[in-house]
Amino acid sequence: MVSPEQVRQYIEQGMPCEHVEVTGDGAHFEALIVSELFAGRSKVQQHQIVYRALGDRMREEIHALSMQTLTPEAWRARG
Repeated sequence: MVSPEQVRQYIEQGMPCEHVEVTGDGAHFEALIVSELFAGRSKVQQHQIVYRALGDRMREEIHALSMQTLTPEAWRARG
């Protein structure tokens, strides 16, 4: 069973991130991902970037991933 920490590492290894938080129970996960790669892209495109970073792990290890994707500017604006 994969841990939230492992999912966080997978994301960070697959794409440049300023900040990543992952919680979950081993099958279902929630992630907050902050990356400059998200700038100027739709939410669908942002999520596709994360799915590409996770690759086959989305089918084999991670059964459900709910994510919030933010640019660094949006992350800082949240305070």
